Amino acid sequence: MRVVFFGTPEFAVPSLEALLGEGFDVVAAVTRPDKPQGRSRSTAVPPPVKIAAQAEDVPVLQPVRPSDDAFLAQLKALAPDVGVVVAYGHILAPALLALPRYGMLNVHPSLLPELRGAAPVEWAILNGLRQTGVTIMQMEAGLDSGPILLQIPHDIDPEVTGGELSEHLSEMGAQALVEALSLLETNGLQHRPQDHARATYAPKLSREVARIRWTDPAERVARVIRALDPKPGAWSELDGREVKLFGASVVEDGGGPGEIRKTDDGLRITTGQGAVLVEEVQPAGKPRMPAADWLRGRGAREGQRFA
Repeated sequence: MRVVFFGTPEFAVPSLEALLGEGFDVVAAVTRPDKPQGRSRSTAVPPPVKIAAQAEDVPVLQPVRPSDDAFLAQLKALAPDVGVVVAYGHILAPALLALPRYGMLNVHPSLLPELRGAAPVEWAILNGLRQTGVTIMQMEAGLDSGPILLQIPHDIDPEVTGGELSEHLSEMGAQALVEALSLLETNGLQHRPQDHARATYAPKLSREVARIRWTDPAERVARVIRALDPKPGAWSELDGREVKLFGASVVEDGGGPGEIRKTDDGLRITTGQGAVLVEEVQPAGKPRMPAADWLRGRGAREGQRFA
């Protein structure tokens, strides 16, 4: 089976590697263009999928717009049987979705129709869900609305971070993808329409979503901190300076919302109900560090308040 793979971030790499490991003929890896970085924007950093593909001698395509006629012609010439999309980062036009013989399959890290959209892993934690999972879906023009081909559920650990959950679901998604393609080859896949009335959404994470509201209960504050760890990082302000917080657990304490309390066991901050104990911080312009080191370095003191 000739497969064309669409993906960009680290989350997509296990799926690509699983396809290659199981002997699927990956004729090309399509990914986003290299990203300029640095003050001068002169250093171009390749996306993780490009690095993984090149390590396995898979041809790499990096169109600026995958809807361009030239790219569609290039893809058509590869004669793919199926397309696989894992966190590619572009909306694909109907002409592209219809190009492979079996269409395009998507690996989505939620139990669709729950959490359609850009950030399902983080929103699963933000919303306090007890279960999520991965879905292999037949892609169509709508937002994550295509028929379900395969689903695998996963119970969410109460203390898991967004990064940890993403890593686990990426491995689950890779396994589910291999199973789905194997069934596809033997006509063993059944298309199950989604119940659109049950759809929920996981929009792109905004800066406002990442801002900690200290008037919320401690459990909610801890979920925000865990969900956005390591990226983009939940943040607050202390004396007008931004600080990102990581590794939060709920503890008993009282005081005004955002108040720094006892500091002998880490950074303890009170909320609208209870308190959170924070393990690590990242002040603006500095690397991530243990909260205890930040406190010893007089980055904060007891009685100060986060805003």
